[in-house]
Amino acid sequence: MDPNIKIGLACAGGAIEGAAYEVGVLNALEESLDGIHFNDLDIYVGVSAGAFITACLANDITPSTLAKGFISKSHKVMQVTPETFFKPAIYEYWDRIERLPKLVSEAIWNYVTHPLDLTLEGALYPLTSLLPVGIFSNDHLRRYLEQNFRLEGRTDNFRELKKKLRIIATDLESSDVVHFGEPPFDDIPISKAVQASTALPVLYTPVNIKGSYYIDGVARRTVHASVALEEGSHLVFCINPIVPVDTKHKKENGSQHILDRGLTAVLSQTFRTMIHSRMLTGFKNYEYRYPDADFVVIEPSITDTRLFFTNIFSFQNRKEVCEYGYQSTRQQLLKHYNELSGILAKYDIHINRDVLLDSRRTLYGQIEDNHQDSIKSALKRTDEVLSHLDELLKDLEATSNNGHKREKVLDSD
Repeated sequence: MDPNIKIGLACAGGAIEGAAYEVGVLNALEESLDGIHFNDLDIYVGVSAGAFITACLANDITPSTLAKGFISKSHKVMQVTPETFFKPAIYEYWDRIERLPKLVSEAIWNYVTHPLDLTLEGALYPLTSLLPVGIFSNDHLRRYLEQNFRLEGRTDNFRELKKKLRIIATDLESSDVVHFGEPPFDDIPISKAVQASTALPVLYTPVNIKGSYYIDGVARRTVHASVALEEGSHLVFCINPIVPVDTKHKKENGSQHILDRGLTAVLSQTFRTMIHSRMLTGFKNYEYRYPDADFVVIEPSITDTRLFFTNIFSFQNRKEVCEYGYQSTRQQLLKHYNELSGILAKYDIHINRDVLLDSRRTLYGQIEDNHQDSIKSALKRTDEVLSHLDELLKDLEATSNNGHKREKVLDSD
């Protein structure tokens, strides 16, 4: 490949199920595309859950290792637990409770002193500020990454990374988009930047960095592929788990309408529709601004409801979502084989059709097979070392015996 050619990866958000989906997608791409390794790209751009994924990839943590941590309890490498993502924001709750007496007394006083100007409901409105700004704190996620990035060969410092990593977050006060990893935001620890980028409002509390509060970068844009393009990427792989769902002609669990599933489903569909529409508009703009760039976009089908109706708080579903990302990506690569082959060939990347046609492959099966292969390889190397050591001991013993015989001859003389 031309050394001047740059390839980037942009990963969007989607909470824990979005991260699990992206892990499955990356494993499918890694094993089915020849000529590319997703730990050796030129630029990584991550927002929200995608920030978690890209920060790990830029630190040479392989897609396979991420999958082990997400779906297999038998592997301790990068082991993800519910506490990693869902730690209650106790301090946030307590801070709000401490404000209660003062706000209640102020509300009652305003109502009593202005009975004609305020209804009781209006007087009590200031009490809404007592609502927590987030259910969970993602500081545990920061500490999890910080610990993993301390291991040999990894770093929590943007400036020490061998690859370009851009973590996207939104300044809550100004609504400005911030690219952590670029000056003057390259002195922030990577783990802290990921914490800021994953601070989805309501779900997580905003993150304080140098006196400014940051929230999820998806508040302004979905994938932020433009960041990779601005860094000179010619080919950008974009992974986006956030798509609306079409249930008009499909009945799920006895409920035909999203409305029947309640407020969270309606809000989710509304949010996903807005985000996805904005992403499509963005890509049309990219085609105009970067006519020579190529994109490979991987996302769920809007007619597939499995990812949409996944419980984001359930870690039991993470294996299923990883597998779904893995299998659906394999199907997409096969479906668009001719089109993608032409695009990727320009960058000396080739789709391994034999791998895709192997219907027996599963993500979990591949991980276990690789694990068993690693064990067998280690045992084989151990056996070879022991055999070599045994030969050395025999040679040493033979040499020692010859020496003893020589000494006896000399003594006899």
